[in-house]
Amino acid sequence: MEIAPLRKAQQAPVAATYPVSLPDDETRPALPREIPQLTEHLFRHEAGKLVSILTGIFGVERLQLAEDVVQESLIRALQTWPYYGIPDNPTAWLMQTAKRLALDVVRREKNFHDKQTSIIATMESWSSSFDELEPSFDEEIRDRRLRLIFACCHPQLPRDAQTALALKTLCGFSPAEIAKAFLSTEAAIAKRLTRARQRIQELKIPFAIPSGPELPERLNAVRQVVYLLFNEGYKASSGENLLREDLCFEAIRLASHLTELAQSPAAVASGSSAHIRGKANTSVAKRSDVGAPVTHALLALMWLNAARFKTRVDTEGNLLRLSEQDRSRWDGKMIAQGISHLMQAADGEELSEYHLQAGIAACHCTAPDSESTDWVTILDHYDRWIAINASPVVALNRTIAIAHVHGPDAALKAVKAMPHVELLDAYYLYHAVLGDFESQRQRNTHAANHFRRALELTEVPSERAFLQKRLGECKV
Repeated sequence: MEIAPLRKAQQAPVAATYPVSLPDDETRPALPREIPQLTEHLFRHEAGKLVSILTGIFGVERLQLAEDVVQESLIRALQTWPYYGIPDNPTAWLMQTAKRLALDVVRREKNFHDKQTSIIATMESWSSSFDELEPSFDEEIRDRRLRLIFACCHPQLPRDAQTALALKTLCGFSPAEIAKAFLSTEAAIAKRLTRARQRIQELKIPFAIPSGPELPERLNAVRQVVYLLFNEGYKASSGENLLREDLCFEAIRLASHLTELAQSPAAVASGSSAHIRGKANTSVAKRSDVGAPVTHALLALMWLNAARFKTRVDTEGNLLRLSEQDRSRWDGKMIAQGISHLMQAADGEELSEYHLQAGIAACHCTAPDSESTDWVTILDHYDRWIAINASPVVALNRTIAIAHVHGPDAALKAVKAMPHVELLDAYYLYHAVLGDFESQRQRNTHAANHFRRALELTEVPSERAFLQKRLGECKV
């Protein structure tokens, strides 16, 4: 977790059960290991809910203020809990802390004077449990975080800014994590976020729930946010653990709500009025127009990948390749869920990136063993995928399929032919893949050089251990 330093946090405690003052900085004990982990968990799970509630109170133009209040609440937790213990209900503690900080802001800032009485009355009525809160959002989208993701994905914001803002504000991503997702830099992402917030203020963009034809127009951006949230959980860009299952299942939950939303009567009506005029059989097309099949494809991809959670690392936390995983431990129920969603994804005319990725995952999950994997079909899916999205990362993954079908020489040739390959030079998997190809060609010195470079580019312990193992196999 990356909590940016805001204004200097006050030293007075914010929970009534705690003493009036804290020790000086010099006497502070080291943070118990579970406290940073718990605050990160809260940051991922609760910060977005709090930001959505506070944004409704402060106004969308004060989004940054809502984020600041939530971040400072987490700083207070890091300052306070090491001395007085973790509260029985950390979520309620965080919420009450944010409430007190927000009330201070409302009472202090002139901008809120006209609404101060009503705002304070609303906030004083807050329950200590999120489950009892009823934010004033349209019933069409039931999940609070998903509602605000839709709001962040307003078409008057640049597409890349939409996704970055949603990931930062509602999913708890740091600029570094967003930068890795976009193959960008932290500085560039920080500028993108600043511009997005400024644009919201300039245009007075309402963070309202879209209705009618606007709803399907935003689905692609919302799906991308959910997809990147799952990816960060599936292969964490930082921290000790490769896998963060809580993020993955949060993404699955959000996508499940998306399918329900896409198939709601209001959404179907908006889709049919805009696109289905004159068609005799409209039931399938209506659902397609509001994105249900594409969302089912995304769910299929996530469930099929989630089925392999238990086998991605060994008992010591070392990363395992697909060929090394014990397939008997793959979760059959999750695979069945994935296949079911993949079948529902076929109920439409669009072939999306998620369809193709889910098809690739299905080839792996349905193969009885590694040797039986249908790499020809996988390569065909990659060929179709790269025609939709010529991303360097997609192209790199395609070369792995080429190596399985045509050999490492053909794969290396494909790497050299990739456009914009220079964008991958700071991507550890690029060098790990090249190292694997060179190892298959028995060019151990070249392979070792690539594995060393990959080691310089990742801090995740399980990935580093895997690369050290591959480097040792080079015997140079």
